[in-house]
Amino acid sequence: IVWGGANTSSYLNDGGRYNPAGSSWTAVTTTGAPAARQAHTAVWTGSEMIVWGGWGSSVLNDGGRYNPVGNSWTTVTTTGAPAARYLHTAVWTGSEMIVWGGWGSSVLNDSGRYNPAVDSWTVLATTGAPAGRYFHTAVWTGSEMIVWGGLNNSGSLNDGGRYNPAGDSWTAVTTTGAPAVRSGHTAVWTGSEMIVWGGYRSEEHTSELQSLRH
Repeated sequence: IVWGGANTSSYLNDGGRYNPAGSSWTAVTTTGAPAARQAHTAVWTGSEMIVWGGWGSSVLNDGGRYNPVGNSWTTVTTTGAPAARYLHTAVWTGSEMIVWGGWGSSVLNDSGRYNPAVDSWTVLATTGAPAGRYFHTAVWTGSEMIVWGGLNNSGSLNDGGRYNPAGDSWTAVTTTGAPAVRSGHTAVWTGSEMIVWGGYRSEEHTSELQSLRH
């Protein structure tokens, strides 16, 4: 399922579902869909896609849940939601969506956990959290969210942190032996390790990345 983004003239709030078995597309309804946006996040819960945040006509802190079985949208509450942001990350824990970091009116290192079962938000601890950043990556290990790398006002980064929702606590990721500073990279979880690859090294393209901030 792809949704949202921007083209040369406008932000978008439409999308499509691609079925590789039949190599066919089905349109995602726009009825009840969130406002058009880019630089948002999306997670899959097992039955719904949740999209949140991003930039449209302004920076956003709302979103929606899309159910492909009914081709329908449900609004995500903004009560207790984190501050508006984009260029953040989001992971699905199995019961909650955790969004973290990004850019709002400034670089951010706070965020929240969204529980779709009760349509509610819980604030994440910031004690021990990594410095604020955007264009970073995040993976879910099965028990922790690991965030790493990215960009802030000091430049590109090669540090990060592990967030444990059970204890609402952070543990620093060592920088010993870590890859060079970077942003706009990718990361995956293998089941035992996080692999990061590529990106913008040092300050080579900082101005290009910062130009995406409105």
